[in-house]
Amino acid sequence: MSKIRLEIFGLSYSQTQSGAYALVLSETGGSRRLPIIIGGFEAQAIAIELEKMKPSRPLTHDLFRSMALSFGIAVKEVFIYDLSEGIFYAKLICESNGEMKEIDARTSDAIAIGVRFNCPIYTTENIMSSSGILIDESNQLLGSDEKDDFSDLDDVPMNEMGTKSTDELQGMLKEALENEDYELASQIRDEINKRQ
Repeated sequence: MSKIRLEIFGLSYSQTQSGAYALVLSETGGSRRLPIIIGGFEAQAIAIELEKMKPSRPLTHDLFRSMALSFGIAVKEVFIYDLSEGIFYAKLICESNGEMKEIDARTSDAIAIGVRFNCPIYTTENIMSSSGILIDESNQLLGSDEKDDFSDLDDVPMNEMGTKSTDELQGMLKEALENEDYELASQIRDEINKRQ
């Protein structure tokens, strides 16, 4: 199975889920993005490490790193290997004394630990093709019609998405991406995928 390498593109606050964030992963050398909804604590842990901030006391993920290094364990990669019922599944690929081990983890925790080890993040083509959002070079949704006006995007309740045409949903998806509302974009993408 070939793996697709991902990089952290950004974090944005969830507009619909209190205390939640959208972690957006970008395909290395590609034009697809993978939004994942994570909790506020994990988002903070990722952001602190990305910004190279040093809290006065170690966070849980810092503690994990310190313990792992103390016992000669290195995290080599984060692998997002499955998506089931809207939940991403990940594992940490670790090495100790030349032996490789896989440790099951929540995706948000795996990435928070992975950034502390500066290790790569991977996923499968199946996950990217089913849940990724395709962006062109100008950060626009591919295949959308520029003349459509979806300025009332915020006024569309999620339960009314089923009444929209696929073209309207494509336009809504384009606008959500332009506004960097990746959580809404992933919900619209899921609705579009249900129709295929």
